[in-house]
Amino acid sequence: MTLLPRLVDADMLEDQPISGTEYMVLVHLSEVPDNQMRMSELAKLCGLSLSGMTRVVNRLESQSLVVREKAPDDGRAWLARLTSAGWTQLKQAWPTNLASVRRHVFSRMDGCDIAAAAEALERIAPR
Repeated sequence: MTLLPRLVDADMLEDQPISGTEYMVLVHLSEVPDNQMRMSELAKLCGLSLSGMTRVVNRLESQSLVVREKAPDDGRAWLARLTSAGWTQLKQAWPTNLASVRRHVFSRMDGCDIAAAAEALERIAPR
């Protein structure tokens, strides 16, 4: 299960200034209201520890793709928010990510029922 993320990371870094993991952080932030989320929730969605997520957000923050803000309802919690530069980078990186997933996953599923495979993966995916 770790091979695919490594392959996508390598493809992303070949063509983009962000890794596959960083791309997924931007994707998750783009899909929520106000484009912001608690760091702990973002870490869980990305399958990272909180310290791992902090390192990823630090890299994204250094590129001005996200900003970190204190949660207004909890002074101990931090939010990560997608910036306009982050949106731009997400749009630029999308074709690279799509091509990588097509090459490493879908091109190898010739003759396979993709809908059935997706259903099986949904059953075993952690929630």
